[in-house]
Amino acid sequence: MRTIEAVDFFYLSMPEVTTEGDGSQDALLVRVAAGGLVGWGECEASPLVSIAAFVCPMSHGACRPVGASVLGQGLEGPEDIARIATQIELDSMDLLQAAHTWSGVEIALWDLLGKARQQPIWKLLGYRESFRKLPYASQLFGDTAAHTYDQAVEARRQNFRAVKFGWGPIGRSDLKTDIEHFAAAREGVGKDALLMIDVGQIFSDNVAAAAERLPALKQVGTVWLEEPFHTSAFNAYASLAETSSVKLAAGEGAHNFHMAQHLIDFGRVGYIQVDCGRIGGIGPAKRVADYAVSKKVTFVNHTFTSHLALSASLQPYAGLHSHEICEFPFSPKPLAREITANHIQRDKDGYVATPEAPGLGIDVDAEAARRYLVDVEIKVEGKLLFATSDQL
Repeated sequence: MRTIEAVDFFYLSMPEVTTEGDGSQDALLVRVAAGGLVGWGECEASPLVSIAAFVCPMSHGACRPVGASVLGQGLEGPEDIARIATQIELDSMDLLQAAHTWSGVEIALWDLLGKARQQPIWKLLGYRESFRKLPYASQLFGDTAAHTYDQAVEARRQNFRAVKFGWGPIGRSDLKTDIEHFAAAREGVGKDALLMIDVGQIFSDNVAAAAERLPALKQVGTVWLEEPFHTSAFNAYASLAETSSVKLAAGEGAHNFHMAQHLIDFGRVGYIQVDCGRIGGIGPAKRVADYAVSKKVTFVNHTFTSHLALSASLQPYAGLHSHEICEFPFSPKPLAREITANHIQRDKDGYVATPEAPGLGIDVDAEAARRYLVDVEIKVEGKLLFATSDQL
């Protein structure tokens, strides 16, 4: 049986990290070695904290480091990945960063398994074929409505048929300012493009504040209002959904299948968005996709970083024909663009396809990654628990 011999983490960062809501400013790449093969994954979380969750000393039986459940384990098929995940849920239940750390490792295990079997991950998940997805240019609102308009025009110039604007100043000033941004976004992308709006949980659980924006969102024809509330504010989601003619979207903050399930059942979202780098990897994301189908809710990926993460996020619903919208990083930081040697490209119709190559089908550019590498050492009472590998 193939054995997991090593798990290496590589903390990458832009020279300067700012407070803007752009998750592509740093990255945590994960490399797993087993049986002479290597798989790559990516965590969507604080790199340093995620590394610590893999190597930290045990606090008690239900708060063990993630590494204790991974290293030395056998890996022959998807059932082994699921088995390890179950062990982590038990042994690291009180280590709240465990899901984020495991997500990157889990993705790398799928990548390695796909390479071992010479199949793309979506085939390992049981799909017979993969269907194209319509990418939306995912970007932040501008500082001003004029800036938002310019960004929308640029997305249109690049022939994106769907665009999402998020975060930025929305909900931080007044209603008039927000409405100006919504209108600028629609004017810039044109009347025929799909437009999505993401407000980044700005209203916490304030249903009235979110409801104030609904008439303007309806007027500009937005497909969905994303994350008006905290991920677990199910009552707020349900209350807004009762009166909203605009469907709600949420799920990127889900750290396990059950959180996403509750957003569907109790939050009454119309679109469930899952980030493989947070929810525990590709396996639980596929479980959410299956559940969404059964509940007639649309599954959408969440990714704002590299094309390694993008490929991982497409795998769980690659075989779902009618779930065709996908988030596509429009203007990530250079780090996120450069750390992979190949990228997922749009075809002549503006669609993207999940890679057909084994595993994720995306290769890490080690030379580029080294330019952003942050050297990390973690010690406890003089004992070295982690040091960045010099073999990237």
